[in-house]
Amino acid sequence: MDMIGRRRARALAVLRIAVGAGFLYAGLEKVLDFAGTGKPWSAAGFLKFGTAGTIPNMNGLPDPMSHNPIQGFWGGLAADPGIMGVINVLVVFGEVAIGVALILGLATRLAGTLGAVMTFLFWLAAWDFQFGPVNQQFVYMLLSATVAYASAGKTLGLDERLERSRIAQRFAPLRLTLG
Repeated sequence: MDMIGRRRARALAVLRIAVGAGFLYAGLEKVLDFAGTGKPWSAAGFLKFGTAGTIPNMNGLPDPMSHNPIQGFWGGLAADPGIMGVINVLVVFGEVAIGVALILGLATRLAGTLGAVMTFLFWLAAWDFQFGPVNQQFVYMLLSATVAYASAGKTLGLDERLERSRIAQRFAPLRLTLG
């Protein structure tokens, strides 16, 4: 690999680790209650009250209608305690697992793809276009997809070693998650 190729690979590794740290922090924040509320974290409040959405120039109007076309779906999820239990576990476990996997460069393709899917769902639920459609969730979605697509786990990650292992050589589906 030439010098430019090595620099790109290292830059992708730094990006992978930074995105992973963001996911890990988000998950640990919920588990360890950094806000000090003393209550277990739940997505119900966000799904019930944070999914109405905004559209530019709509703020301040007396119009109480929702601007998110699927806000009823999110509100319906928030109203079901059984579904909320599953969602709460999936969000926290997903953020922590994706974060750890990306930091370690382990199953990077899978972790980056799942991170992109998760943040796409967050972006879709929030539907906050007050400042335009490109927000934090949208950027995390693009960065996660880039990390997955660019095989960012091959530099400073465990994926490179695992790809050379006998198990990965024999089990093709495993190779699809690495990189």
